[in-house]
Amino acid sequence: MRRDAGAGAPPSDALRGRPEADTGPALSVYRHPDALPPDALALLCRAECAGIELGPAWYRNFLATLPGFRDGARFHVLRRDGRAVAVLPLLVGGEDGVRPGCAQALANYYSALWAPALDDSLTAPELAPLLRGLLRRHAPLHTLDFAPMDPGSRAWTVLRGALRDAGLPAWDYLAFGNWYLRADAFEGWEAYLAARPGTLRNTLRRAEKRLERAGGRVEIVSGGERVEAVAQAYARVYAASWKEPEPHPAFMPGLIRSCARQGWLRLGMVWLQEQPVAAQLWIVAHGKAAIYKLAYDEAFKALGSGTVLTARLMRHVLERDGVAEVDYLMGDDAYKRDWMSHRRERRGLRACNPRTPRGLLAAAREAAARLLPPLRRPPPP
Repeated sequence: MRRDAGAGAPPSDALRGRPEADTGPALSVYRHPDALPPDALALLCRAECAGIELGPAWYRNFLATLPGFRDGARFHVLRRDGRAVAVLPLLVGGEDGVRPGCAQALANYYSALWAPALDDSLTAPELAPLLRGLLRRHAPLHTLDFAPMDPGSRAWTVLRGALRDAGLPAWDYLAFGNWYLRADAFEGWEAYLAARPGTLRNTLRRAEKRLERAGGRVEIVSGGERVEAVAQAYARVYAASWKEPEPHPAFMPGLIRSCARQGWLRLGMVWLQEQPVAAQLWIVAHGKAAIYKLAYDEAFKALGSGTVLTARLMRHVLERDGVAEVDYLMGDDAYKRDWMSHRRERRGLRACNPRTPRGLLAAAREAAARLLPPLRRPPPP
């Protein structure tokens, strides 16, 4: 895998250099992926196969463009027999909503997935020392929150067991629904389109005719000299859309450039003459296509250019990229089920440290919140 230089200014020597003081013989803590030793970095690269949010390229851009997270980021590395077997990327402190005494996954609303990077042989009891070392290093630590995670993954099972073995009671909760397409179930675009609802096919057919009559054209950029110009056009469309301004304006340009360097970029645009009217960022990596961001200029809403662009990008990733899965990422928006075939959940794990008064109180509240709703239900007739 190619290493990504990251967006923005390079991390300082303090971030690139030696780890922070060890909490024990098996645990080291680093503040940036570029400071990780090669075997720990290799774990992140392997984890990336489940989602790019788990890999070093994502974290480099994340930390380069979100200053509040940069200050609190910690990559906890567990070693066994001198070999890195786990990397736990966390936010401890920092400016972005993490209260003192709390730690959370190094993720936010830009992240559709988070997980620790684990060696295939690592078991829950073997991961527990990392969590106990985490409590000592950041004492007093009252609560830990890990989200969004795949509850069907091995990382979820091992982390949940490790929390139990470390004496940290944990409760799971829904982060968001996630619609996706098993693309390998279809032999090409025509088979996929035939399986879509008739209303969607009719809408697409009408939108394609409208766009053709208006003189519109579709462009899909994967790299090269067009990346910067199309990235600027994406920003223009987003600013003219219904969406709120990005809270971190540097994040999306950095992500687009990072994906272009990695060969993951599929940035689709609809143009009317020289005016961009619809834009979508799809990310294709490790056999999967993620529909990351979409927007259209509200002044051209009636044109239906967003529907046409989704269809063109879908055809591209099915026929040219040959992906096995297309992921609509976050949310249960009604339109997603027309394009996708299955739904799953992304969930979180919230753990409490009962050795601290605040952690014990938080554990009691979590337990009560799950016990009380059944008590409030009316008795069956």
